[in-house]
Amino acid sequence: MKARSQASSLATEAYAYIRERIIRGDIAIGQVISRRKIAADLGVSFLPVSEAFLRLEFEGLLESRPRAGTRVRIPTRADIEGHYVVREGLEVQAARLFAERATPEARIEILKLAQRVDALAALPDTDRFVHLSTHEKLHRRIAECAQCPILSDTIDKTCALSSTWMCSGREMQGNRPRSSHVYLTETLVKGDPEAAAVAMREHIRISKESAMERLKPYFELAERQTQRYSRTATVRPLVAPTKPDARVS
Repeated sequence: MKARSQASSLATEAYAYIRERIIRGDIAIGQVISRRKIAADLGVSFLPVSEAFLRLEFEGLLESRPRAGTRVRIPTRADIEGHYVVREGLEVQAARLFAERATPEARIEILKLAQRVDALAALPDTDRFVHLSTHEKLHRRIAECAQCPILSDTIDKTCALSSTWMCSGREMQGNRPRSSHVYLTETLVKGDPEAAAVAMREHIRISKESAMERLKPYFELAERQTQRYSRTATVRPLVAPTKPDARVS
């Protein structure tokens, strides 16, 4: 049992390490990633890293091809559309339940978190991992305070993809208001389920539009690619033409 617990802990550590590097942009969308190199970086065996890779593939962050290796997954337009259909359904329901069930303390908490998210987004030199972690925490806490554990767990699993996509690509023209999360949470805490649902639906719509705009270069590259890709270390990652912006919805 002790050995199994240690192995699980190492796999979780490897998962967190890889995910953070992807979100920070150290490993770009389309870049090939080596299990052996990650294992060497962490000083662990091959097995926990392989388990972490499987989890990241299940979540949609990585993709593998036989005899070609593993890379950070390049999303298609259909991927984005499907993801946001699911995200809207989950988070709109979480918003409704939050409006109905959240405690006064929880309402104060998410207002403060929203202020923090928007403040980080407004900083030109913000640490994007700190910003994205705070953003994920806000959406996760809305779901947790809706008091539906299964819904909360499912929403938590969708955060990694959104964070990765919003760290990549070019900035959307016509920036939305920096107070977007404050406006959302101010609506949620009023306790009107229908108004909360409308606000969350609009929030998710804006996030989807931003993701679509940012990822256009990747869509175009993916459409030109075949189903195979090289596993060699000399392959250049699919880097977007402009510097990524960390602001998210």
